[in-house]
Amino acid sequence: MRRYTFLSTLPAIALAATALVGSPALAQNLTAKSAVLVHGAFADGSAWHRVTPRLEEVGLDVIAAQIPLTSLADDIAATNRAIARLEGPVVLVGHSWGGMVTTETGAQDKVQSLVYVAAFAPDAGQSLRDYTANYPHADGLDFLQKDEFGYYRLSDEGVAKHFAFDLPAQEIAAISAAQGPINSAAFGTPVKQAAWKTKPNFAVVSTQDQMTLTEIQRDQIGRLDASAVEVDTSHVPMLTYPQVVADMIIEAAK
Repeated sequence: MRRYTFLSTLPAIALAATALVGSPALAQNLTAKSAVLVHGAFADGSAWHRVTPRLEEVGLDVIAAQIPLTSLADDIAATNRAIARLEGPVVLVGHSWGGMVTTETGAQDKVQSLVYVAAFAPDAGQSLRDYTANYPHADGLDFLQKDEFGYYRLSDEGVAKHFAFDLPAQEIAAISAAQGPINSAAFGTPVKQAAWKTKPNFAVVSTQDQMTLTEIQRDQIGRLDASAVEVDTSHVPMLTYPQVVADMIIEAAK
């Protein structure tokens, strides 16, 4: 583990933002040209709307990929198409379920580094169900609702109490309305390779996460040899602490 810092106050984050964002010198230090941001389950690409402009300010070309959540294979294919559109090297970023996608997709040569944002980082041959089997039950999972087509969504109560509880009520309602349901079968599909074994890794850990348990996120750091930062927030740090998330992606772009 190369760096592990606890950030708990917005003033400290604002100070870091002043030092990093919008600096021409910083842009010249980046080796990556682009970033692909992969959302998780119960979300869509708009989840990154507070992070994207911060990355573009320092010169990165950004795609917030819209993955269909129909299967792991389909999500990987959509991410590969996004990577193909951009000039490399690329920083590949995954939130939550998006970590499953980036773990496999990130093995290609065009990807420079990986960033896990409250995300899962399994080993090759592990499905999400396998990976989480030995951890406590995440409270947010009690609010999954399965439809007649086999897709899970989070109830409005689940979003408000466990997914994004530290956002304003109006924003929570918007997240709930726009969420992308995920095929329940995806949770049993294993990744075929683990890109984190061969790429530099970075992580943003949410300390109040009730979806991707904080314990899981912390346990990954040593295995990934990841540079990491903790933020005292829910499952959506890219919305509650967008500058911290952007700063970690910028660090990965170096």
